[in-house]
Amino acid sequence: MRTPIRLLLCDDHVVVRAGLRALLSSADGIEVVGEAGSGDEALAMAARTHPDVVLMDLQLGDGMDGVTATRKLTAGEGPRVLVLTMFDTDADITRAIEAGATGYLLKAEHPEELFTAIHSAASGRTALSAPVADRLLARMRSPRPALSEREQEILGYLARGLGNRAIGRALFISEATVKTHLGRIYGKLGVETRAGAVAVAKERRLLP
Repeated sequence: MRTPIRLLLCDDHVVVRAGLRALLSSADGIEVVGEAGSGDEALAMAARTHPDVVLMDLQLGDGMDGVTATRKLTAGEGPRVLVLTMFDTDADITRAIEAGATGYLLKAEHPEELFTAIHSAASGRTALSAPVADRLLARMRSPRPALSEREQEILGYLARGLGNRAIGRALFISEATVKTHLGRIYGKLGVETRAGAVAVAKERRLLP
C-alpha cells in the first residue's frame, strides 16, 4: 500500500484551514499532519511533523509572510511548498517561485485540481493553475517595454524606500509628476504596488 503524502496546512484563517482539512480528508493518498496560522508556526510545525508538502497561503497577516516562510522551508532538504492563494499578480507569482515554491494554485480551483497538484508537488513536479500558467507564458512571449532613464531613477529611489515627496525633492520634480511616472512603471512591470514594482525589478535585474 502506498504511503500517504504528509501535508501541512498554512493559512491564517481558521475557517479556511478547517474547510481544507475536511476537503482533504476525502482525498486518497493524502494525510494532513498539522495546521499553522502563521509563517513562524509553519516552520515550527514542519520541524515537528516532517511533511512532504506544505500548502501555503501568501498573505498571513502580521509577522512572516508566505513568501519568506516558503524560502525558509525549501532551504536545504525541506518539504515541497505548494502555494494556494487568491492572488495572481505577476509580482506575487514571481516572488513565490523565486522563493522555491514547487507550484502555485488559486483558491478558485476545483478540489480534483488541488488533489492532483499536491501529488505533483510531492513528486517534485511543477503544478500551476491555468490562469497562472497563462500569465507566465504571456510574460515570456510579450516582454514589457524598457523603462526610461527617469523611470529607472525613480525605481531606484523606490527600492531605497523613499516616498513620493522625497523622490520629487531628490529629482527636483513635483509629487504629481512622480505619481505619473509610477503609474507608467507599474504598467510596464505588470504590478499594482510599490513592493510589487521593486520585487519584479529585482527579478528582472532592473536595479543597479
